[in-house]
Amino acid sequence: MNEFTPLYDYIEKLHPLNKEVKEKIAESFIFKRVAKNEFLLREGEICKYNYFVLKGSLRLYKVDPKGEELIRYFAFENKFVSNLTSFISGQASDEYIQANEKTEALCIGRSDFYELVETNKALNRVYRNMLENAYITSQKRIYNFQGYTALERLQWLLQEYPGILSRLPSRMIASYLGITPFTLSRLKAEL
Repeated sequence: MNEFTPLYDYIEKLHPLNKEVKEKIAESFIFKRVAKNEFLLREGEICKYNYFVLKGSLRLYKVDPKGEELIRYFAFENKFVSNLTSFISGQASDEYIQANEKTEALCIGRSDFYELVETNKALNRVYRNMLENAYITSQKRIYNFQGYTALERLQWLLQEYPGILSRLPSRMIASYLGITPFTLSRLKAEL
């Protein structure tokens, strides 16, 4: 097994791959080790890469005027993460991508990614799946968070990300849920 196996497996759930396509993927993606707290993207930079997490986790967030993190997305193993707005438009990002823990990822540059999407049915399907999942996840999060109590939000998070409480600091989880760390601590006691 090599570092590309999880990516091949992810893609093959959506579309079959042949040897030629696997070779093209291996030529286009770069293996990257990311230290805990290392930034892959900062606000004001253009998002030039799409990342596939092999091991560890990344978060996508912005900082509000008070200096508080507003976490929008966690990417754990076998998930893609990118600031899609900046990646697609080529405009500056208003978000950060940062490692929550030591992480290993495969990254692909914008031009290589779009070349694969345009020339390969499997990668075209992956891109469509990424866009669809981003939309569905954001819609679920918006509507669930509007109608859910804080405890229901935590229960939803635990269903979406099993094991998250043992992997990430409470302050990150609280930020994602839109509650205080104190409230999260109280809610964990109710589970």
